[in-house]
Amino acid sequence: MLRDGTAGVTRRVEVMVSYLAMTSPAQLRPGLPPPDDIKSVRLESDSEGTPTIVRQLYLDVGAPWHWYDRAPWSDQEWADAIRRDGVEVWVALRERDAAQVGYFELERRDDDVDIRYFGLLPEFIGRGIGGWLLTRAVERAWDLGAGRVTLNTCTLDGAAALPNYRSRGFELVRIAHEHRELPE
Repeated sequence: MLRDGTAGVTRRVEVMVSYLAMTSPAQLRPGLPPPDDIKSVRLESDSEGTPTIVRQLYLDVGAPWHWYDRAPWSDQEWADAIRRDGVEVWVALRERDAAQVGYFELERRDDDVDIRYFGLLPEFIGRGIGGWLLTRAVERAWDLGAGRVTLNTCTLDGAAALPNYRSRGFELVRIAHEHRELPE
């Protein structure tokens, strides 16, 4: 599927998926504080505009990394996804102009809290914000009573993703090789 949810010419690529976990809050090695004007705010899942905001963040953050699985979703599918029990979406904002910087989505399942989506908008990559935002996501996961915090990344993601996760204290659980269809 293309970004707009339509079918297009695709190519099949092999990707390596790294599954990571943190089993204790003591494992967290916090990232550096962000610039003074960056903060994180939880989006209210029952607010009418939230599904649109989350969709746009998903598309804008994920486009360089080939996030296409949710691209064709309807408005109702977006609303249902973020309103499920155990799901939270947080956005990082630049306070001086309310510019969106990045976001993360958490999902609690039994004893695990999974960082389902995490990333920065392209113009904010490389500014020292990713380590802080990941720290915030992990802290929130522990606040939710997680017994384990999980996430995954793959070779389609940015080069800094896996090193950031490992630097924050995540440990590699397993590696899988998969094939994915990507638009040309």
